Amino acid sequence: MQPLANVTPLKPPLRAGAIEVRNVGQVFRTRSQDVVALEDVSLDIKPGRFVVLVGPSGCGKSTLLMMMAGLRGQTSGTITITINGAPIPQPDPNRVGVVFQEASLFPWLSAEDNVEFPLALRGVARAERRAKAQDALKLVGLEGFGKRHPHELSGGMKQRVSIARGLVQDPPVLLMDEPFAALDEQTRMTMGDELLRIWAATGKTVVFVTHSLTEAVYLADEVIVTSPRPGRIVDQLQVNLPRPRTYEMLSGDAFGALRDRIWRHIRKSA
Repeated sequence: MQPLANVTPLKPPLRAGAIEVRNVGQVFRTRSQDVVALEDVSLDIKPGRFVVLVGPSGCGKSTLLMMMAGLRGQTSGTITITINGAPIPQPDPNRVGVVFQEASLFPWLSAEDNVEFPLALRGVARAERRAKAQDALKLVGLEGFGKRHPHELSGGMKQRVSIARGLVQDPPVLLMDEPFAALDEQTRMTMGDELLRIWAATGKTVVFVTHSLTEAVYLADEVIVTSPRPGRIVDQLQVNLPRPRTYEMLSGDAFGALRDRIWRHIRKSA
C-alpha cells in the first residue's frame, strides 16, 4: 500500500459539493413527551473540505448527518447541498453517498456484487458496473478481493467494501457515520490513513461523525463540536496542521492543544 506520506491532496473537483445548514432543529415526538434532539444548528461546509462532527453521545450528530443525506426530515430550518452551483432538490445517492457504522453487506454476495448493488438498482449495464466496482475496490486497497464473500474478509476489509460501495457512484459529497467505531485501534488508524488517501485522490467533500477526539483532529480540516442534547454547535476548530498528516503529529503540542480544546467542551457537558 502506498504510504500516506507520499500522497498530496488534490484540488477539489468541479463537482465537489457545498453544504449549507440554517437554523436546523429536530424534535422527536412520542406519546409521553417531545425530545429535542437538535436546536438552531447552522454551519457552512465548503467544497472539498473534510469536516468532522464530534460531541457527547446522544447529541444528534448522526441525526444531523442523516438529515444532510435526505434520509430524515428536520423539524425546522433548511439544509441545502449544492453541486457545481446547483442545489439538489431531493435525496440523490448519485451525488451524496453515505457510509454507515456497520458495513451491512449482503452475506450471499461477493465483495464486487456488494459494491455493484447501488448501480444494479439503477439499471446500469453489467459490464459498466463491474468495471466501476473493480475501480472502487482498487481505490480502497482491495484489488484482487472482489470474489471474496463477507465471511472471508476481516472487519477492516468489510468496512473498505462498504466505503467502496459509497464511492462507486462517484458522489461529490460523502457522509460517514462513525464508520470505524467497531474496529480495533490499529485497524482504525490504518483505515483513517486509507480514507485520507482516498479523499486526497478524489477531492470529495467529506462529513465524518466520530467520538474519537484523536481521530477527529487527525482527519479534519475543521472540527464541529456539539453540546449535549439538545445538540447545538459550541465550537468550530480550524485544524491547520500540514497535510499529509503523519503519526508523529499526534505527540506534538499543536495537535494536543486542539484535542484538549475539544475535550474541555466534552468534559464540561459530562
